Formats: sequence, C-alpha cells, structure tokens
Amino acid sequence: MRVKIRKVFILLMIALMTTSGCGNGKSDLTKVSTAQMNKKVNIVTSFYPMYIFTKNITKDIPDVSVTNMTEPQTGCLHDYQLSPADIKILEKAQIFVVNGAGMESFMEKVTGRMSNLKILEASKGIEFIREEHEENKDEKKEGIEAGTTEEGINPHVWVGISGAIKEVMNIGEQLSKLDPEHAEEYKRNTDAYVKKLEAQKEKMHLALKDIKNKNIVTFHEAFPYFAKEFNLNIVDVVEREPGTEPSAGELSETIKKIKELNVKALFAEPQYPAKSADTIARETGAKVYTLDPVVTGPKEGDTEAYIKAMDQNLQTLIDALK
Repeated sequence: MRVKIRKVFILLMIALMTTSGCGNGKSDLTKVSTAQMNKKVNIVTSFYPMYIFTKNITKDIPDVSVTNMTEPQTGCLHDYQLSPADIKILEKAQIFVVNGAGMESFMEKVTGRMSNLKILEASKGIEFIREEHEENKDEKKEGIEAGTTEEGINPHVWVGISGAIKEVMNIGEQLSKLDPEHAEEYKRNTDAYVKKLEAQKEKMHLALKDIKNKNIVTFHEAFPYFAKEFNLNIVDVVEREPGTEPSAGELSETIKKIKELNVKALFAEPQYPAKSADTIARETGAKVYTLDPVVTGPKEGDTEAYIKAMDQNLQTLIDALK
C-alpha cells in the first residue's frame, strides 16, 4: 500500500513539475513575442502630403509601417474633426507625423488623450508666410482667413517645392531621433528623395524663368508658398473660404483687378468646385486652369505622387503663362 502511495506521489510531483515547466515556457514565449512586436514601428500620418513624404522616407524598411489617418480624398484639415476610427488608428501608433503650423486643429485632443504618442511636426523651424487681410482688421478674428491659423500663419508649406524639401528633411531627421534603430535607413531614403525633389525644383525653375506676366488669381489660399517659389504674383484670391461663393462686391473687385493688371490666368484646384470661374472668365477673357496643391490622391499612395503632381503643375503654368 505504501509503495502505491509513493508511486502516486512521485507521479503527481512529476506532473506538477511538467506543468510548471510549460508555464515558464509559455511566459518566455510571451516575452519574446512582445519584444518582437515592440520592434515594429507604427507611424501614422495626418493627411495625404505627410503620407507621401513619410512613405518615401520609410521605403523598404520592413519593420516600419505607415498608415494615413484620414481618407486620401480628405484634403486640407483646417476644420477636420477626429472620428472614433481616427482615434483607433492613433492608439496603435508610436509616432504621429503632422504638418503642424496649425493645419491640424485637433491636436489638443490628440495630445490630451495619448500622452505616449510621439508627435513629429514636418514644418518645425520653417519660416512661415503670415497673412493679414485689410477687410478683416476690425473683425474679432483679426487677420484670419480659411487656410490660415489664428496667428495668421499660412500652413500650406509643402505646396512650394522648397517647403516640401524642408519638410521631408525634417521628417527624416526627427524619425532618426525617435527611432534610432532605423536612423541609417531613414537618412538614406531621405537623401534619395530630397535629391529627386531638388531635381524637380531645378527643372521647374528652368522652365519658368523666362515668364514675363506673372500676375495670377487663385481660388483659395493654398498657393502663397508655390507663388513665392516661382516669383508669381497672386493679385487676388476668389474664395478665401473653400466652397463659399464670393459676394457680388468681391466678385466685381476681382474682375476689376484682373482687367487692370492684365491677368491672363485663373487657377482653380481639383479638390474644390470653382463656380465663380465662368463668370470671371466671361467678364475678363482670362482662362481657367487647374493647379494641384497635392492634398488628395489614390488610396494606395504612390511614392511618386508629389513629383507627378508638380510635373502636371509645371505644364499647366507653361500653358497658362507662356
């Protein structure tokens, strides 16, 4: 009887030791799995241009993923409201790449809810164009128009190709600091993409250097950096708030300026309807063309999307101004 009890006891001890061993093994596997998961760097971008830039900088780095928070057809984020789906996307990210300069008006909600999320501002340290419009000086929001922040800053830095280059360099440099394990790859990709952008910039300046009449009218506030890049003179902006028709008085003033300054081209954007264009064109003889500020694009972002859009913009300027 004692022998049987001893055998049962020994078998029980062996079973307990085996179970304990399996438990430790499972714990170790969990740690390994967690460590492997932590190696994956999840980057989220606020909208399309930041997505394209970051995709180029993270190109061919297998354990770094880039997700665009908004739909690729969202456009600029001046009045964008975060959705529950956006929050879920951000909760899985370690790094959030934004344009900054007030473009993402929802940032206070993001930083308030996600203290561990690293915010990377592409426009950090860049000299901004500040705007103040005479007609708004007596209003409560002095100097503010759609397309500018409360400080009068125009945040559309990336539309000018020099601004795009600075933003790409900023993203690359900051990613290297936030994720030093991939610093070498980020630098290599940043240098390669900047080289492409510099070539595009040189190509556009060379093609446009002999343009004589540089007076233009745009429909929205997206193009001051683009105009500065190529020494274009924006004599008026038709719809300072996208989608809002100008008043009869504003329309009359625009038509007057176009006639006085011999403006030959009006530039609309593919993202917005330009209902006032026909009226202005009919009254002045100026033609309507389309310039793309590269704020929207295909769902699966083409890494060459920005350069392709700038190529199209170049051809548009040549057709319109030469």
